[in-house]
Amino acid sequence: QVQLVESGGGLVQTGDSLRLSCAASGLTFSNCAMGWFRQAPGKEREFVSAISRSDGKTYYSDSVKGRFTIARDNAKNTVSLQMNSLKPEDTAVYYCACTARSWAYTLGSSYLYWGQGTPVTVSS
Repeated sequence: QVQLVESGGGLVQTGDSLRLSCAASGLTFSNCAMGWFRQAPGKEREFVSAISRSDGKTYYSDSVKGRFTIARDNAKNTVSLQMNSLKPEDTAVYYCACTARSWAYTLGSSYLYWGQGTPVTVSS
């Protein structure tokens, strides 16, 4: 049974930092490119960041570039998202996801497995 479990969300103030984690089980983690997506209330899900399977190449949306950092630990089957300089517009439920593809990381439809999400609220 594949499970992706996110943790680390919470309520913070503008300018604060949070570190999200996603623990994977029931799959071969090294075969997954991992992505983070978010969905704010009343909005569509959007791509945040991704990291490739093998060479660790990273991808970011323009809205988080320079503030967020994605990393993976294949030995621990985890992926993290370090979020700095948080803004109220970062408020959303954050989801991690796994794809076996090596392209189209920004598309939610590329991902087969999803976590249940962890909420992040940034107050102004």
